[in-house]
Amino acid sequence: MTSARRTAVVTGAARGIGATVARRLAEDGLAVAVVDLDESACKDVVVQIEAAGGRALAVGVDVADEGAVQTGVERVVADLGVPTVLVNNAGITRDNLIFRMSATDWDQVMNVHLRGSFLMTRAVQGYMTKAGHGRIVNMSSTSALGNRGQVNYAAAKGGLESFTRTLALELGKFGITTNAIAPGFIDTAMLSATADRLGMAYDDFLAAGAETIAVGRVGTPDDIAQAVSFFADERSGYVNGQILAVAGGPSHF
Repeated sequence: MTSARRTAVVTGAARGIGATVARRLAEDGLAVAVVDLDESACKDVVVQIEAAGGRALAVGVDVADEGAVQTGVERVVADLGVPTVLVNNAGITRDNLIFRMSATDWDQVMNVHLRGSFLMTRAVQGYMTKAGHGRIVNMSSTSALGNRGQVNYAAAKGGLESFTRTLALELGKFGITTNAIAPGFIDTAMLSATADRLGMAYDDFLAAGAETIAVGRVGTPDDIAQAVSFFADERSGYVNGQILAVAGGPSHF
């Protein structure tokens, strides 16, 4: 593989799953653009990657802002090289039952998950097409199957899955694969916020969740990063347009 194929862009990478994915891709030998809304929040991840001998760049981008996305991607190209791996991980929750959900809650979730993934993908796909190689990984969720109190989040994740399948059809002939990962019950700050919303102690919430999972444990960001590593690698070249549930048990995908 040429050096032009060794730069990854990971959005929502300042913490949680995104940070773990960024570190894992750096371990795999890629230069990594650590992208998040607050550039200063990305710097700890960059320091960790560099301390381990990798190369990384902190980039502050609002993924729902068309101009900011274009500027951010151009900076990645200038500083790290042409990106041929994109992980659309940026996401937020604004959970509520539909009769309590505001239009702003709906719009913010759609803008980050769907508009953000669209803008980031559109900005990098030209580079991938010219290189004749690319890996796009979108972060869905098992909530796409439906989850009470998350009509906005579930709809956004369901949209990302259709986005994934369509990109696979459009970009496959250019050597670009597009796949999605649907995490299940993963120990993250976002999951902790859900416990707070439900009025449960987090340890109790995790324990209750583990009882429903076939492997008997809650997932970790490392579990998701392993799957991203596969999709970003040459090994996955004949896997395209797929939704992989990383949830410790069967799903309906």
